[in-house]
Amino acid sequence: MITADVTFKAINYANQEFKNHEFENCIFTDCIFIESIFSSCKFLDCEFRNCNFSMTKLYNCQLNNAKFIACKIMGIHFNECTDFLFSVQFEDSILDYSIFIKKKLNATLFKSCSIKNVDFSECNLQKAIFDNCDLLNVIFSNTNLKETDFRTAHHFSIDPDQNTIKKAKFSIYGAMGLLNKYDISIT
Repeated sequence: MITADVTFKAINYANQEFKNHEFENCIFTDCIFIESIFSSCKFLDCEFRNCNFSMTKLYNCQLNNAKFIACKIMGIHFNECTDFLFSVQFEDSILDYSIFIKKKLNATLFKSCSIKNVDFSECNLQKAIFDNCDLLNVIFSNTNLKETDFRTAHHFSIDPDQNTIKKAKFSIYGAMGLLNKYDISIT
């Protein structure tokens, strides 16, 4: 089933299951997807505005140029999405407790987001931008952070020995997040 160029507004899809649906150039505004299950679905050039995706499942789904603006996206396992053409963007959203393990997120924009307790292990975040994001308790392990921009991000802790950080950008204050493993105090 293919749905193209449609705007969905204020629809409650909570606890529903969708299989093999394809959405192209669709806009979802004020929709609720809490604990919904999407299996083998495609979202191509779709935008989600003020939607709630808490605990939604995305099994074998394709997210290609998917934009999330002012959304609540808690506990999502993005690592269960297909890698084919995976590209996402997040603005003013809550991504807490989500998992991106092994995802290619090159040049991904995270703008003004809460990204607490998220797992970016083994991801490629080269040239990603964390603009004004809270990265409290985020896991970076064997993560490619080359040229990644952390200048306005806060509360992050990155072990330079466990991640690739060549040419990554940090503010003078944020650079402390690179020294946390040493348990030192700089005043």
